Amino acid sequence: MTDINTEVPPSGNGCVECDETGSWWVHLRRCTACGHVGCCDDSLHRHASAHAQETGHAVIQSFEPGEDWFWDYQVERFADGPVLAPPHSHPDDQPAPGPADRLPADWLLILETRDSD
Repeated sequence: MTDINTEVPPSGNGCVECDETGSWWVHLRRCTACGHVGCCDDSLHRHASAHAQETGHAVIQSFEPGEDWFWDYQVERFADGPVLAPPHSHPDDQPAPGPADRLPADWLLILETRDSD
């Protein structure tokens, strides 16, 4: 498998781009090549897959507590991978979706409306 660096830590506890803009996410994904943490495709902005498209870093790992699965965007399927540098998820007390202070009350409606367009 390509694009896996077991030494690089995650970029932070939240989606890099959402944190920069004050947005929110549903779940988080970690790039196995550079550690970039982005929001999942169920999220409003889909930053993890955008990062993969922009950089060519095809493999991500879930950055959710209790999850250790990998996904390869090139072949569009689950993959196997090694143990990456810690931490392996965002903090357990960080809610998903989140972050709590930026999550709009109608977040689910926002996502449903986006997907119906």
